Amino acid sequence: MSVVLITGCSSGIGLATALAFARGGMTTYATMRDLSKAEKLQNCADAEDLTLQILPLDVTDDASVEAAIRVIKEQHDGVDILVNNAGVGFNGPVETMPLERAHAVFETNVWGPIRLVRAVLPTMRERRSGVIVNVGSIVGRIPGWPHNGFYGASKHALSILTDALSWELAPFGVRMVIVEPEFYATELLHSGVAGSIVDGPYRDDQRWAADYALRACEQAGGDPADVAEAIVAAALAPDSPVHVPIGPGGPSLAKSATAVSSFEDWVKIVTQIMESLAGPRPNGSVARS
Repeated sequence: MSVVLITGCSSGIGLATALAFARGGMTTYATMRDLSKAEKLQNCADAEDLTLQILPLDVTDDASVEAAIRVIKEQHDGVDILVNNAGVGFNGPVETMPLERAHAVFETNVWGPIRLVRAVLPTMRERRSGVIVNVGSIVGRIPGWPHNGFYGASKHALSILTDALSWELAPFGVRMVIVEPEFYATELLHSGVAGSIVDGPYRDDQRWAADYALRACEQAGGDPADVAEAIVAAALAPDSPVHVPIGPGGPSLAKSATAVSSFEDWVKIVTQIMESLAGPRPNGSVARS
């Protein structure tokens, strides 16, 4: 029976993924930074008579990561499947976004997965088996857009790290996967996008970009449970590709990215997509020039 460790399970994709693995009868460790937010997951598990263990784990803290891995090793030989799901989605202009938030994005979305990867790999290499699934984002596969610079850069970094690890770990029998969702209705989207708007010279433009993201999510109607199923399927399929994009429908930014030959064309096409949902861009748009 596989031992699964999932980060960021208090809500959204992480919560759904923990339940999905538990339904499959796997030994599931669902972790989160703040155990006061564990009630929803525990209630969902109880309602389905599922067994899972909830542990505290802050991916930004070395000691917290080590403590969680130690608990698992005391009960099992190690982790068979790691799902790096924990993330923050703070958005904002590159110039004025508070640096502590910018640092938090990289600390959680990039260094967090690295901490977990380094913690589980020695055992996986020794066994010559294991799977690591990183939860990326479609923004890690496409050119950037306004007020998404730090978050997008963090997901691009995670994508490149996944590629490098895939090459490095293949001789040891360890597989890498990165699941890349488009727009899904999660608390991360609402807190990171709508909750990041601040006063300043970019406020109106940032609100416009946030309106687009929220409306795109509402239009697409994506269910985090669908992403969870994709994560489980990729983790269990030996022939899964490294990159697993998943989109709920609606205007596809991934398809738009493959249809352009320059960044300038990308700006025009995506501005049109954003304006179709959020209205004209404040203070004009380069796409109309």
